[in-house]
Amino acid sequence: MEAEQKNKALIGLDNFKRSSDDEEKLNSAFTALFGTDIGMSVLQYLKAITIDSVAGPEISDHALRHLEGQRYIVGLIQRRVNKGKSQNIVKENNNG
Repeated sequence: MEAEQKNKALIGLDNFKRSSDDEEKLNSAFTALFGTDIGMSVLQYLKAITIDSVAGPEISDHALRHLEGQRYIVGLIQRRVNKGKSQNIVKENNNG
C-alpha cells in the first residue's frame, strides 16, 4: 500500500502532473547538478541577472513579461534544489 501511495500522481512544483517518484528524481537531479561548486556559481549568476535585477520605469510590458518568465525559471530551479536537499535530509533521518 505504501508503494502505491508513493507512486500516486501529483502536481509538481512546475504545475505539471507526474508521479511522486518522478518528482523526487527531478528534485534529486537538480540538487546533484546545482549542488556542485560550479552549479552553485551558475545558479548565482542566473539569480544576479534575473531575480536580483531591478527593472526601471522605462521597461516595456513585453520586456517585463520576458524578465518575469526568466525569474520564474530561476526560481523553479532554486525550489527544486531546495526540495532535493530536504528529500535527502528526510532519507538520511529515516535511514539513520
